Amino acid sequence: MLNIQNLTVSVDDKTILKGLTLDVPAGEVHAIMGPNGAGKSTLGYTLAGRSNYEVTAGSAALNGEDLLEKDVHERAAAGLYLSFQYPLEIPGVPALTFIRTALNAQRKLRGEDEMSAPEFLKTTREVAKSLKIDMDMLKRPLNVGFSGGEKKRMEVLQMALLKPKFLILDETDSGLDIDALKVVSEGVNALRAPDRGMLVITHYQRLLDHITPDRIHILVDGRIAHSGGPELAHELEARGYDEYLGEAA
Repeated sequence: MLNIQNLTVSVDDKTILKGLTLDVPAGEVHAIMGPNGAGKSTLGYTLAGRSNYEVTAGSAALNGEDLLEKDVHERAAAGLYLSFQYPLEIPGVPALTFIRTALNAQRKLRGEDEMSAPEFLKTTREVAKSLKIDMDMLKRPLNVGFSGGEKKRMEVLQMALLKPKFLILDETDSGLDIDALKVVSEGVNALRAPDRGMLVITHYQRLLDHITPDRIHILVDGRIAHSGGPELAHELEARGYDEYLGEAA
């Protein structure tokens, strides 16, 4: 589903990703773990199309389509979704307006009919209830004054409504207490599907206790140094990354 080959990326003339290769099949959840500065967030931003992330070599495809040739909005319409570590606040734009505008913009690019306001509100109420989001919160400017947990639940709401084909979760557990982590994780797990893939970027094993991955990849110095099953997260928690620092290849 997601196929990355020999991806090399520079930011401000500094090479961060150094020939990274990764495959995530449809229906699977893969996790990326690694020390600070390894390139985890760079990978997510590059796939999403952030402008100052320069791809100097390699390829990235989603369902056989070249992601790197698409603009940011085209990648979103193709089904790619990036959940931010620190979701942006947008003063003056109600959350409901933001989400419906994004949803219908994507549908239009795919040649689909727009979702009507009644249908959108009905669907949103159902999803919001499962995520313990009050509808009054959705009338407020997006993420303005929201707690960390509220911001992350808002992102899961967007995922559930936009129904992307591939999710990239960049440190979704950041800033969450244990109760909020459970709610957010349940929302993410509800999105697992045979035709959807996920890439979970995290520092900590605790998130992977709630969102169990099929595979874990250790990213060190811009390359995948080691891959393994879900038990690898517990090994990292116990031993750290030191033994992999010289293995990146």
